[in-house]
This record gives sequence, structure tokens and C-alpha cells, in this order.
Amino acid sequence: MNAAISGICRKTACANLIPPSLASEQICLDHFLDEAFGRTAETMQRCCAGQAIEAKRLEQLLADALTIVTHLEGGASDGKPEERDRILELLLSLANLHEYAAHHAISLGPAS
Repeated sequence: MNAAISGICRKTACANLIPPSLASEQICLDHFLDEAFGRTAETMQRCCAGQAIEAKRLEQLLADALTIVTHLEGGASDGKPEERDRILELLLSLANLHEYAAHHAISLGPAS
């Protein structure tokens, strides 16, 4: 790992280190990915069900993508193929959600 560490994950019973790209989140990469996958899956389910998507949720998904790209740029997952696979899977899921939204009429809920 060629990037500095920003502390220890704030999640209970987790001693994983926080990469610099997640310093503002104060969680490790594993927990960030778990949460981001959950947000992405929930949003896709809402889209498929024809439910409105809150603008705040879309902003969070965009922030998730930016955080992951920043993480990759920093080289923090170099040498860890399982992390890189999960990161790429998340980016693909976000791209699929974007593609779905582009081809279907989705409505945005009120900004929160």
C-alpha cells in the first residue's frame, strides 16, 4: 500500500484502517463498499418498481462513485485483487443504474 492511513474504522468491532480517500467518511473500504452496494441496490429496486428517487439519494450515489474513483487514483487497492474486484463491481452497478435511469422514465422525489 503506497497511501497513508487516516485512522481506524469507526464501525463497532472493526479494526480495519481507513484509507485517505475515506477519511471524511471515517470508515474502512469494506464498510464503505457494503454501504454503497446497499444504497445502489435499494435505488435500483425503487427505479424498477417505478418509485420516485430522492435527489439527495442520487447525490449520494454520485459521491460514492467519486469517492471510489479517488480511491483508485490514490492506488490504495494496489496488490489487493479482491478489493479491486469489489470496487469495479460497485462502479459497474452504478453504471447499470445510470443506464437504466437513462432509458426509463424515473421520477425524482422532493429534494431533502
